[in-house]
Amino acid sequence: MTVSPVTIAVVQSDPKVGLEHREQNLTAGLAAAEAAAAEGANLIVLPELSSSGYSFDNRAEAFAHAEPVDGPFIDAWCEFAARRAVYVVVGFAELDGVRLFDTAALIGPGGLIGTYRKTHLWNQEKLWFTPGDLGFPVYDTPIGRIGMLICWDIWFPEVPRILTQQGADIICSSNNWVWTPPPLFDEAGRCMADYLTMTAAHTNNVFIAASNRVGVDREARFLGCSMIAGTNGWPLGAVAGPEERTIVYASVDLATARSAPIWNDLNDLHRDRRTDLYDSMLGYTRGERFPR
Repeated sequence: MTVSPVTIAVVQSDPKVGLEHREQNLTAGLAAAEAAAAEGANLIVLPELSSSGYSFDNRAEAFAHAEPVDGPFIDAWCEFAARRAVYVVVGFAELDGVRLFDTAALIGPGGLIGTYRKTHLWNQEKLWFTPGDLGFPVYDTPIGRIGMLICWDIWFPEVPRILTQQGADIICSSNNWVWTPPPLFDEAGRCMADYLTMTAAHTNNVFIAASNRVGVDREARFLGCSMIAGTNGWPLGAVAGPEERTIVYASVDLATARSAPIWNDLNDLHRDRRTDLYDSMLGYTRGERFPR
C-alpha cells in the first residue's frame, strides 16, 4: 500500500556530548518525533549524531558514545516507528567492530530498513570516524524511494546526483552544520548550506529534507536553518531560524519527483547529461585525455 501525499517533518534539536546526556538526547528526540507524528507526519528527519552530540574530545570518547546498529538507540526508534506507523531518519554514532561511522538510519513501521554511512568527513570527524563504505543506497518504501546524505556530503554535487540517478524521490539530509567564518546568513536568514540544499534539489529535481541542529556543544556552535526543498529548489514552507528548537513541515506527493525532470518539450535534466564525456573529463576513469 502506498501513502500519498506524505507529510515530512524535519526536527531541529540540540543533542549534547557526554554520557550523562545520552538518555536526554534520546528522550528529547522521541518527544519531538511524537509531536511531529501528532501533526500527521509520515516521514520524520532528525539531525546528524542525534544519539551522542557532536564535539568529542578524542577517539576514546567517540567510542564510548557509539552503539552497534542493533543497539538500544536504534531499538527505541524502531519501537517508536512501529507504534506511530511512520518513517524516521535519525543520525547516530555507529560501532562496527573496531570501526566507528557517522551513520543515518532509515526506520519504518517494520523496523530498520537500512543505513547510510557518511562518506565525506568534516574536520576532526576524520580523527574519530571511518569514511563510509556503503556507497549511496536508495531504499524503496511505501511512501517513496528514500536516499540519505549527511552534512558535508551536500558540498559534493556527486552525492545528490548519484542518489537521484538511482531513483530517489526524496533525499533526507541529517546535519550538524557549524558556524564558520562570516558572513553566515543573508538578509533572508538563510545560510550557505540552505542554498547548497536548494541548488541540489533544483539541479536534480528531487525533494530534500534537511534537518540541522542548534545550540552550542562544547566549542562548536550550530546554524539551525533546517528546511525542506521542493523539486524546483525553492523552500516548501519556512526555513528555521538559527537558534530555536522547532519542527518544519511540508506535505508533498513524493512520486511527483519522477515526472519533475521534464521542464519543456526539448529539455530533460537527466536525459541531457553528456555521460559520454563526463568520465574522462572528471577523472573518474582514465581516458586518452588524461594519460598516466
